[in-house]
Amino acid sequence: MNALLPRAERFVEWLMGLALAIMVVLVFGNVVLRYGFNSGIAWAEEVSRLMFVWLIFLGAILALRQHAHLGVEMVQAKLPARARRACAVVSHLLMLYGLWLFLSGSWTQTVIGLNTYSTVLRYPTAFMASAGLICAASMMLIVATNLWRIVRKDPKAMVPGDPHQAAPIAAEGVSE
Repeated sequence: MNALLPRAERFVEWLMGLALAIMVVLVFGNVVLRYGFNSGIAWAEEVSRLMFVWLIFLGAILALRQHAHLGVEMVQAKLPARARRACAVVSHLLMLYGLWLFLSGSWTQTVIGLNTYSTVLRYPTAFMASAGLICAASMMLIVATNLWRIVRKDPKAMVPGDPHQAAPIAAEGVSE
């Protein structure tokens, strides 16, 4: 299991790089064709939009997994350890509720998208909505796992504002 997660992260990073490369080639190619040859690729915009949506949602999953989302931890850092842990439990429960709403909305949009098709390529728009579905489900798993670790007082738990976790992040910064 320990070797599987880094491999999965690298695979997702590779997929994101591929999506970005496809977007760059299609958008740049379309610009050159429009301004240089007064033509264009009709389906390039649709594919670029689909790649962009998947790129964003895959990036959000990776950012959550690597604890790279923005957060203001000043208040939690001032709290005693017990209150900091309680605050983390409440915030994780709220995140799970928000992600549940995101998941159910994405599911509804995916089901609707099975019978709705894109304008040019005619692919089911469920391909786009399913990015939210995958994102919400993955993020729920990540948040629930960390919540379980917090409740069990596991040393691997990520508790916002915990001074023991802030030191390694600061050490990764610019060396003096």
